[in-house]
Amino acid sequence: MKLSFLKIKLLWRKLLSVMIIFCLTTLISSCSFNNAPQNQSRLIQAILSDPKTFNAVLSQESPNIFGLTYEGLVIENPLTGKIEPALAQSWTISEDKLSIIFTLKKDLKWSDGEPLTVDDVVFSYNQLYLNEEIPSNARDSLRVGQSKALPIVEKVNNLQVKFTIPEPFAPFLESTGLSILPQHILAEKVTTKGKDGKPIFLSFWGVDTPPDQLIVNGAYKLKSYATSQRLIFTKNPYYWQKDENNNQLPYIEEVVWEIVESTDTSIVQFRSGNLDSIAVSPEYFSLLKKEENRGNFTIHNGGAAYGTTFMSFNLNQGSRNGKPLIDPIKSKWFNNVNFRKAIAYSINRERMINNIYRGLGEAQNSPISVQSPFYDATIKGYNYDPELAKKILLQEEFKYDENGRLLDNENNEVRFTLLTNAGNRIRESLGSQIKQDLSQIGITVDFSPIAFSVLVDKLTNSLDWEAHIIGFGAGNEPNGNSNLWFPDGNLHLFNQKPQPGRPPIQGRIIADWEAKIGNLYIEGARELNFEKRKKIYDETQQLAQEYLPLIYLVNPYSLAAVRNRIEGVEYSALGGAFWNLEKLKIKQN
Repeated sequence: MKLSFLKIKLLWRKLLSVMIIFCLTTLISSCSFNNAPQNQSRLIQAILSDPKTFNAVLSQESPNIFGLTYEGLVIENPLTGKIEPALAQSWTISEDKLSIIFTLKKDLKWSDGEPLTVDDVVFSYNQLYLNEEIPSNARDSLRVGQSKALPIVEKVNNLQVKFTIPEPFAPFLESTGLSILPQHILAEKVTTKGKDGKPIFLSFWGVDTPPDQLIVNGAYKLKSYATSQRLIFTKNPYYWQKDENNNQLPYIEEVVWEIVESTDTSIVQFRSGNLDSIAVSPEYFSLLKKEENRGNFTIHNGGAAYGTTFMSFNLNQGSRNGKPLIDPIKSKWFNNVNFRKAIAYSINRERMINNIYRGLGEAQNSPISVQSPFYDATIKGYNYDPELAKKILLQEEFKYDENGRLLDNENNEVRFTLLTNAGNRIRESLGSQIKQDLSQIGITVDFSPIAFSVLVDKLTNSLDWEAHIIGFGAGNEPNGNSNLWFPDGNLHLFNQKPQPGRPPIQGRIIADWEAKIGNLYIEGARELNFEKRKKIYDETQQLAQEYLPLIYLVNPYSLAAVRNRIEGVEYSALGGAFWNLEKLKIKQN
């Protein structure tokens, strides 16, 4: 799911190096390293599923190709946290903090050789990201203040573009890192309507689009795509970056994404020498650490990983077409904050750390990553206490039958379905343990891993789900996840509004605490003083832990193995191994 939009490029590149990878012991034991010579101009990685779209504006999931194929005006350096130029050469912020004028680099070009100009920037924002006819998660991160006004984007001259907002907005500069797309290709697709009255852009650049028709500005362009097999990217000959000797970047000619059936297969391929990098799961850290020399790789440790993993209940009390989204009996449980607290007390997170993460993780108690300067270190978690959980449930008029099953006050058995994405062994293990943990307080959990694409559709479109385990990426700036906390945000998963084009929902209720958190995110973005901002985000974290729309689980350490033949790796928990991919080199034999 997508979160911080300056970090789109970093997060998708990082996905390839920090995707949590597992292997069955029998498979690992039977593997042997193959040190056969590698293609000296090719970097090979693995992803678990096919991309869902080649349209950067519409993308809501991972994996996607856009970290390689597009750039924005600015980018965040994951080592320093500073905002640095990308397509922009420089920028000037007005004294009243209400406008920024960007000056583009000269002689920028698209991958088809056409000039990349200020007109492309204005088009990308005004006609794509800010266009209400086009659903985009990016729009939420651009909204400013209580009015949720969107910025005004206008051309100043042939090299300069001006962004104007109605009030100070602390993440303003960071929010201008969205991918710039080509006006000369897409303008007609936005203005032309299909039979349904919607822009044909909504169906443009799908995964069936021939790669040579995808026009990009990033370091790489898509060369080929074989469904369920692989994607191959090749250097964009018109990419703007050059090294200090004026050599064209990137150095590596091709990047290959092998689409594998499971994380087990990924680690087998890595150990046989067929992949250049892989995330190191805590379960197999000690084993792989012993293999570094023989396998000719290095395990990089970036400390606690950015992002969060959580369990959540569907709190939406609305109906669609006369049918409640959630069984009213279960909805009553889920919307009882003390029920959610009992669940939190029943989950043994220390056991998760020790058994699933092999000690290489820590309990997560906040929506904000522990590495962020906005993290509230005073937040207290829900330590494992099943007896307290039972006491809370009994106080809420739940009861137990003679077999120890939990019943509500109308004698309904407390039972629900818990979903996660199949193939992610960490989440599958977390779900299995939660099923066991909750059985200790009499709750039956029907745990069901499903395909990631199906899960995304349930969470965002059909809204047909009861509980799930999923993760969100994050960065240093809390506003990057504002669309999770705004009640009308596109990623407000625990009480989702209808997505554009979906049937309306009747009777959706926004709780007072829910609205309060959303308003605090608005205040936090408006405040420019760091200390005052931190106090605001401290309150959001306290409310999130008090009302538990998301029950946070465990934050693993960021570990990845990278072949020693890859030169220039500067690993970080935020950017992974390949945040500076365009500058990496492959060591010659």
